[in-house]
Amino acid sequence: MRIAVTGAAGMLAKALLPQLESAKHELLALSRDQADVTSFPALRAAIEPFKPEWVIHLAAFTRVDECEREAELAFRVNGLGARNAALVAAACGAAVLTISTDYVFDGRGKRPYREYDHVGPLSVYGKSKWAGEEAVRDASHRHVIVRTAWLYGAGGANFVDSILRKARHGESLAVVDDQRGSPTWTNDLARALVGLVSASEFGTYHCTNGGECTWHELAEHVIRRAGHDGPVERTTTAALARPAPRPAYSVLDGSWCEHVTGHRMPHWKDAVDRYLGTVLAGN
Repeated sequence: MRIAVTGAAGMLAKALLPQLESAKHELLALSRDQADVTSFPALRAAIEPFKPEWVIHLAAFTRVDECEREAELAFRVNGLGARNAALVAAACGAAVLTISTDYVFDGRGKRPYREYDHVGPLSVYGKSKWAGEEAVRDASHRHVIVRTAWLYGAGGANFVDSILRKARHGESLAVVDDQRGSPTWTNDLARALVGLVSASEFGTYHCTNGGECTWHELAEHVIRRAGHDGPVERTTTAALARPAPRPAYSVLDGSWCEHVTGHRMPHWKDAVDRYLGTVLAGN
């Protein structure tokens, strides 16, 4: 199939593009400089001549705290940008896949969130991504919306790499222990996205690595697996006083995605270990 991908310079794209190529898809990979997702005419001009069968929309403003300070930009990129991608896909007769987030939930849940659970985003980032979801649903009935969480991987700033870097430099580590979610390796998510495109069963899906943990538990696992023995202190969300509020609990139930793709996402510990294997082998 012919697939156009926005946000092609981002961390998720760097995992997804090689897997799409391996699946023998013909790709148009568009970076921010090549396609302004906030402009429908510019995005259409970049994509339409390619005659895609799918538009995979990965471009996003994901720096959560910066979104609080740049709310207009967040809604323009995450809301309007997703709408434009869906409208361009519809104009081309293509389906659209877009990425959303666990931050559309308020974190008051006590069990993993399902796709049909009530949303209540707390932050500008979460609200802008929810706006993007709704815009995609309105613009195209041939849509796949994938909510994921706590992404890390090669080619982009992420929590796992940050913890490793600080541990190597002997920096003190204090990590929140009152937010719970599911760390997700971009390579594993990319495999699921390829499966969803192949299945072409439209709707909203949750997709993360299996299991759950706090950021502190993730940090502990990372530094021990990497062979470091420094302490990781516990702290709270309130003590950090970051600009954007975070959901205390945002674990996602991925059973629908697993049913459609036939692929069970590996446990987060297994994924982290495999990622660390690639990182440490390169050092």
